[in-house]
Amino acid sequence: MTLQRILVVDDESLAREYLAEAVTNLGYSALTADSAEAALRAIEAEQPDVVMTDLRMPDMDGVELTRRIGERWPDLPVLMCTAHATIETAVEAMKHGARDVLTKPVSIDSIEHQLSRIQRETRLEAENRYLRTEARGATPESIVAESVCMSELLKASARVARTKGTILITGASGTGKERVAHFIHAASERADGPFIRVNCAALSEQLLESELFGHERGAFTGADRQRLGRFELADGGTLLLDEVGEISPAMQAKLLRVLQEDEFERVGGQKTLNVDVRVIASTNRDLAQEVAAGNFREDLYYRLHVLPLHIAALRDRTEDILPLAERFCEMYAVQNGIATPSLSTEARQQLVAWRWPGNVRELENVIQRAVILADRDAPIFQIQPDDLLFGPEATGASETIDANALDMEHPAFQEAIANNTMADVERVAILSTLERTGGNKTEAARRLGLTARTLSNKMKIWRHAGLVA
Repeated sequence: MTLQRILVVDDESLAREYLAEAVTNLGYSALTADSAEAALRAIEAEQPDVVMTDLRMPDMDGVELTRRIGERWPDLPVLMCTAHATIETAVEAMKHGARDVLTKPVSIDSIEHQLSRIQRETRLEAENRYLRTEARGATPESIVAESVCMSELLKASARVARTKGTILITGASGTGKERVAHFIHAASERADGPFIRVNCAALSEQLLESELFGHERGAFTGADRQRLGRFELADGGTLLLDEVGEISPAMQAKLLRVLQEDEFERVGGQKTLNVDVRVIASTNRDLAQEVAAGNFREDLYYRLHVLPLHIAALRDRTEDILPLAERFCEMYAVQNGIATPSLSTEARQQLVAWRWPGNVRELENVIQRAVILADRDAPIFQIQPDDLLFGPEATGASETIDANALDMEHPAFQEAIANNTMADVERVAILSTLERTGGNKTEAARRLGLTARTLSNKMKIWRHAGLVA
């Protein structure tokens, strides 16, 4: 994160104006508040990156303000400024979360030093959070492998994990390629090193180059500091290139060089850097066909295709469907703080019979909704067939609302639908119709062309999401 907005809090106007001007001269945007209460309101409304506060202020002093900031915004850095600094003052302020205490009159050099330090620390904290998030390892127990093909895939993954070659994981979207990559990393000699992922399909060519290789300060507009790339962050560990089939020809050439020589330069840099990284690539494309079509470099394909692994579609490994569903039931029950529902016999039959075009990701979404929709007041807390929303219905698009049932000329309705998503329009239509029917769901569903069950399910989802009371 780059620091931009600094909130200056001081009840004395001259001191406040001096600090605000100093912050502005250093290239930051200054916000001001003349009291601690005003500062709390400003933080809520403006979301500054750093707070610089006086110690002695009426009603609420800087230490109490720092304490309240720490309770509500624990990641917001605070600098204390005071003309009455003592060791006891510094200890008390920093005990409540202040990064440092500056003695008035505060010099511009001191402000610049402190803000630069906070910038570095904030960046390191962000990088550490990223590394901890990306380091979620997968174990054999965390991957469902009841089917023969998944069992064989796990055995093959364990074998290749102990090697040093590049791995290419193929499979349709939603089959679990990233989870298998995590498993390989956790089973390798690099398990104690970082696991770093980059989604190649989500970034433009320039952004992807910067993400992979990093950049030097001034390399391009907006590059106001040096940035480490994913290859450097993954040094000694594993780098997952997700959707590698989407990268441009120019990036393919640069990636090939790194795989061949284990070296690269940051964007805008001259120094050649060496890294020790195990690369795992994944794609939902047939790269052999992409090579034949001229869309993917043949030499890069063979460099990636050293140790290929393929994950079958969920419809081709039906033995995994129910174990996965049960695991998702437990996971989302815990997440929502409720008991874990079981799957009724009819629901289990429907789950196995469905074709699962979205694979495991679709199954997870279906079960997440079902856990929310299932009737917790029933004698047995079970997921029933009506709780399972498959295909288009799962996104709320299975049935259309009858426009003739609505007062299209009503100003409130026109205001409600203007510049809103179709999901919002649907919610307004249903809630408005319920109001007109006095809360009679059966009659409202009839007017809207929905089934009563569908209307009830939608209300449950919205209620859980906090969209309706």
